[in-house]
Amino acid sequence: MNTSILVAQFRPAAGPYEDLYRQLHAEPELSLQEGATAAVIASYLRQLEGVEVRTNIGGHGVVGILRNGVGKTVMLRADIDALPMEEKTGLPYASKKRMVDVADNVEKPVMHACGHDMHISSQLAAAELLHKCRDIWSGTVLFLFQPNEERGAGAQAMVDDGIYDPAKHAIPKPDVILGAHVMPLRAGKLYSRKGVFGSAADSYKVTVYGRGGHGSRPHTTIDPVVLGSSIVMKLQTIVSRESNPQEAVVVTVGAFHAGSAENVISAEATLLINTRTFSPESRTRVREAIERIINAECQAAGCPKPPQIRETSSFPLLYNEESVTERVSEALKEYFGDSFNPDGPVSMGSEDFNNLAISSIPCCFWNYGGIDPELWDDAEKRGRTAEEIPGNHNPSFAPVIQPTLTVAIDAYATATLSLLL
Repeated sequence: MNTSILVAQFRPAAGPYEDLYRQLHAEPELSLQEGATAAVIASYLRQLEGVEVRTNIGGHGVVGILRNGVGKTVMLRADIDALPMEEKTGLPYASKKRMVDVADNVEKPVMHACGHDMHISSQLAAAELLHKCRDIWSGTVLFLFQPNEERGAGAQAMVDDGIYDPAKHAIPKPDVILGAHVMPLRAGKLYSRKGVFGSAADSYKVTVYGRGGHGSRPHTTIDPVVLGSSIVMKLQTIVSRESNPQEAVVVTVGAFHAGSAENVISAEATLLINTRTFSPESRTRVREAIERIINAECQAAGCPKPPQIRETSSFPLLYNEESVTERVSEALKEYFGDSFNPDGPVSMGSEDFNNLAISSIPCCFWNYGGIDPELWDDAEKRGRTAEEIPGNHNPSFAPVIQPTLTVAIDAYATATLSLLL
């Protein structure tokens, strides 16, 4: 049967999943604290007759198992956590949620600013679609809902918890893993590419130690603000003077904390650093450069003790296995036509998706747009998409529910069926 006809025939009614999206958007949960979200997911999966549900894997991870005869085992992955941000979309279902973050015991506003609520809703709808048409395909589909993606640790936690250990969770090891992400792109558009698709990312928390004192007597202090400022500026040379201009590298100091009063020179400062690279060699070189620069600047300042440099998160390179990606791309191209680009851009964004691919399980990941077409077209016509279209992790990021949801559902289903029919 033609996949387009098949998907249209068995696609579930959109209304309940649009309502689910609004519910999830209004009730986001931080990484490591996704218990209520996981419970909602498990409840939806249990409504599908014959689907086995496993919970609490690697934290609040959930897996639904749809066994349907002999064939390949395909895993679909969606991430479920939100970000510590205050929402500014103005939507009627905007989040007003606040949570105490277990990472630092500080209460924070919470928002689904990366679209994980869309990932959950569309994957659950795709699960219903594939369940309804199970007489037509053969194999096993795993619906994996992963916690703690934003901090780069959830996929590895599920692996470490034995997700592929048959004696522990009785989940079959997949032959292929599929995943997708909503992006600041015109809704209805999708893209993927074979090979490297997204960067590796590493984050560090750095504490430098000075000598505090009164603002009127700076000569008796070692000012960590001046020291930290010098470090921030010197780190920029890793990209501008130590990296090949033809090789993409990003070094970002996203936060700089020191002191609490204008007339007090603090005793220490904290910097939060994030890097993006595309090869193991550049990844190692950038880390070594960060450590060398920070240590040298602290020594030059006469710090009373060495700096503390601690890695806080690490995301693998996002890599699409060539043969599976070609097969999935052919199916998506046939279904979506010119709206799908099989040779899309490489992203500087990062995912821990590939940590699920132990023993080199082939993976395929794609991106799809979530921006209202009229809004996008108007901004694009004026050359203002970068300035006017909020992207992921922006407090105004607000994917339009339709056609985004339907496109995401159809892509999940089409990609899966391309491997099981």
